Amino acid sequence: MTTWQELQAEVADRLAAASPDERVVFAVGVAERLMRAQEALPAHEQAEYALGLRPTLNALWEAALGNASAFGEIKHGLGEHLLSEYCHNDGQAGPGDADEPAAAAVLHTAVAYLFGAGDPVPLVSSRAVQAADARSNAGERANTGERLNNSDSNAVDPDAMLTAELHRQLRDLTLIRQHSASLRHARLGLDIDTSARLHRALRIPLSTVETDA
Repeated sequence: MTTWQELQAEVADRLAAASPDERVVFAVGVAERLMRAQEALPAHEQAEYALGLRPTLNALWEAALGNASAFGEIKHGLGEHLLSEYCHNDGQAGPGDADEPAAAAVLHTAVAYLFGAGDPVPLVSSRAVQAADARSNAGERANTGERLNNSDSNAVDPDAMLTAELHRQLRDLTLIRQHSASLRHARLGLDIDTSARLHRALRIPLSTVETDA
């Protein structure tokens, strides 16, 4: 049986082999799923800073799928972060809002798009894996009391959560690869019809929150 560590290595290898434009689309999809999970939380649990990055994420979708005019909004969004108190080197002593998984994924993706740097994309992948691990730990704590009173209760399997997330990422990479020819020059801008086709083919499936293996 393939371990989650082996799956994570496969994701890293496939990202290394992908074009910069494919990598950005992958990162935007992961960031979208993390953002939707954040938006689905009860209001008192939502991270306000992460939710405030939704316009930047929407602009990243447009840019990643061929609308070069979104560059300015992405630049502005990242610039606001760099000038804010949430961009700091104070470690745990500083505000940690930008380290929330959805927020961090959006910011790393913006860097990858603006500067064509590949390194932030694996970080986006890792943030989703960390978020899956956190969800499994939360589920384990929630089920602890029930398991004490009911021996038939199903325990949360952290490895299964991580495996599901990584299988999802591999599935996303396979889908993106099918459109590699169209995406190869997305950063320079695509015609309206091609961009619309990519939105239909990629944005909806990459945005779904489910992590079926």
